[in-house]
Amino acid sequence: MQKKLLVGLCLAGLLQAPLAMANDIAFPHLETRGVSEIVATPDQATISVAVVVQDKSAKKAKDASDKAVAAFIQRLTHAGVAQDAIRSANIQLQPQYRYQKDKPAILDGYRAVREVKVEVKQLDNLNNILDSALDKGMNRINNIEFSSSKEAELKKQARMAAIKDAQQKAKSLARGFGEKLDGVWEIRYFEQQPVRNVMMRSMAMDESRGIDQSYQNGQVTYRDSVEVVYKLKD
Repeated sequence: MQKKLLVGLCLAGLLQAPLAMANDIAFPHLETRGVSEIVATPDQATISVAVVVQDKSAKKAKDASDKAVAAFIQRLTHAGVAQDAIRSANIQLQPQYRYQKDKPAILDGYRAVREVKVEVKQLDNLNNILDSALDKGMNRINNIEFSSSKEAELKKQARMAAIKDAQQKAKSLARGFGEKLDGVWEIRYFEQQPVRNVMMRSMAMDESRGIDQSYQNGQVTYRDSVEVVYKLKD
């Protein structure tokens, strides 16, 4: 009777769990879900900056955006930033119209946009790179995405912590119900992506700490989870 009640409780939980499989398990069992969270201090970042130019001539708008991107990339390479850490997007060139009531739209020029992404391996250089971008004609800072160079290890730590959490819960539950575990029947795992702080430059300013330090306030959160079905001994 006790085991039938336990199975009923587990199946009820199965119906409520969004990640659980719909397979019926006909023997006494116990299900647990292990979760974990590791918060790390970032040691690198990816910045996204862009140049937006509008001109009457499509060619002049394109040339101006190309010139700003080329100057910025040249500044970066002279500062020792590796070529593979720089990614420049293709140009977006769009006509701009001026609309008037009850009149045909008037072509008002062309808008060119080019984006450059830079992987910054040392956060101490972040502010200088942003200033260089503005100095060389880039006129929009999209975002700053923080990350960790130890991401693979941190993901592994989060996964192992989730596994340990599932094991501890299973042992505690079985012991509480006077049951014994008889091995793992099924493992359900869905890898999760880290949660990275994305910061706008204006949001990052903190005069009390200084400009350079203000870009180091972000954090990266690594979460993981695993669902496990354990058999119970008869």
